[in-house]
Amino acid sequence: MPTPAAEPGRPRTERVPHRPTARGGGDQAVPREPGRGHRRGRTNAPARPATVAGRRRRTDAGAGRLSARSTGLGDDPETDGRADPPDPPGRRRVALAALVAAAAASAAVLVAGLPGGPPEPADRPGATRALSADEADRVAALRVGNLRDVRAGVRIAVGAGGDRVELLGWVDWARPLVYLDVGGPGAGADRGLAQATASTLLVRPDPSALPTPARPPLVPPVDRWRLREPPAGRGLAAVRDLLLSLGADRVDPAGPDGRWLRRETLGGVPVDVVQAPLAGGATPSGGPAPTLWIDPDARLHRLTGRLPDGAPVTVDLVRVDRPTLRPVDALGGPPGQPRALTDDEADRLARLPARLRAAGGAAVTVAAPLGPSANLGGNGTLSWAAPSAYLAVTDEDTGRRSLRWIRPGRVAQTPGSPDGPGTPPTPVPTGLLTATARPAADDLDRLVDATLRATTRAPAAAAVRIREDRLAGRVVDVVEVPGGRRWWLDRGGLPRRVELRTGRGVWVRLDLTPGRRPGAGPTAAPSAR
Repeated sequence: MPTPAAEPGRPRTERVPHRPTARGGGDQAVPREPGRGHRRGRTNAPARPATVAGRRRRTDAGAGRLSARSTGLGDDPETDGRADPPDPPGRRRVALAALVAAAAASAAVLVAGLPGGPPEPADRPGATRALSADEADRVAALRVGNLRDVRAGVRIAVGAGGDRVELLGWVDWARPLVYLDVGGPGAGADRGLAQATASTLLVRPDPSALPTPARPPLVPPVDRWRLREPPAGRGLAAVRDLLLSLGADRVDPAGPDGRWLRRETLGGVPVDVVQAPLAGGATPSGGPAPTLWIDPDARLHRLTGRLPDGAPVTVDLVRVDRPTLRPVDALGGPPGQPRALTDDEADRLARLPARLRAAGGAAVTVAAPLGPSANLGGNGTLSWAAPSAYLAVTDEDTGRRSLRWIRPGRVAQTPGSPDGPGTPPTPVPTGLLTATARPAADDLDRLVDATLRATTRAPAAAAVRIREDRLAGRVVDVVEVPGGRRWWLDRGGLPRRVELRTGRGVWVRLDLTPGRRPGAGPTAAPSAR
């Protein structure tokens, strides 16, 4: 198509301005606004030429050519704004960027100047790091927090495979006391119940118990408890030591050793899993540090590690399971609230010798866990009128039985035999009559001797009432006197039980049924040594 001739007087480099079509249709160049880029705009003219009676109106050929030429004008950079320079950045953005850069530089300088340099990257999956100050403080406060909580339920697994021992029960850090049911394929002779203090371990074997342990009864059985002394660092003794070592009355020093391992949720509680040594013997000497699951309040929820003998151990603490525990009688029974005697209690204690002489004697039941190989039980009679006691004593571990005739300062005894009598026979065997007398040899002899001598003088005035208790359906006051003895006196002033604390921390006892007991022993004294 021929190009229209340039208008006279206009330079050739200047383009012909765009003219509208005859009906005002088509595109027009829109003037540019300063500082903004534009594309070709449209006018408000109709997009299509007007028609009359359904026929398209003819347009002038020259106008069509002008319209076609005007279409190309929109590609000019000068008219659509593409050649305009970009806007300069605002002052506010420049100032903000400068402040951010300065803050980042200051933070980098501050972190680089801290002791130890910048912290290690944390919380990446599979990554470990040194303990933070807060985490180290929580490890240090773990044991005192346990003592503050007093007690907790425990689930314990020791060993693996066929040697695995499972334990279920409670630990009381305030008393301190451990009470467990022992099961699992590796329980062996320890299957049954166990109670332990820091110095004493008692078990109640039950070979017929189910392999899986259950919650121990809150009121423990009163009979068949045995004293055990397993080697240190092994078996039940090692578990007892580990549990009791988790309580302390002061915060431990925050140690530098320890690693943060990961975060978990245990029983619905968020915890940090760390590996760190514990004070108080919870970490075996020379062994690896245990792994601890600690919540934000410094409470321990799980521990895994090794016992001193190398056996793997896992301890789960159940914080919501914390009933009051009752020690068995051999461990002293409930602690009570010791206090001085009232006037009535002191009067009953002062009248004890006269009441014993009036009663004449009593039937006796013996419970004396004296040692791992001397768990003694028995029965017999005791006379305060002619001070003596005649007992049939059984070693409940070996089943061997013997007879004892005890008088103040002298004891005669027959050799133990599996075929010995279970109750003192009448008439008295000749072997006991001819046995050589000896001084009191064990704590059972000493307890019977002290009970026989109680008719001569009242216990010392420095007595303490430990607690009120019940025995054989009667309300009694448990009164402790110097020498580690306790008298269980009913409200009538008669003794229903006498106890003696041994050097192992165990209480041996005589249960008494007062009343005249003629023939409480042999009529002839045994020969002197």
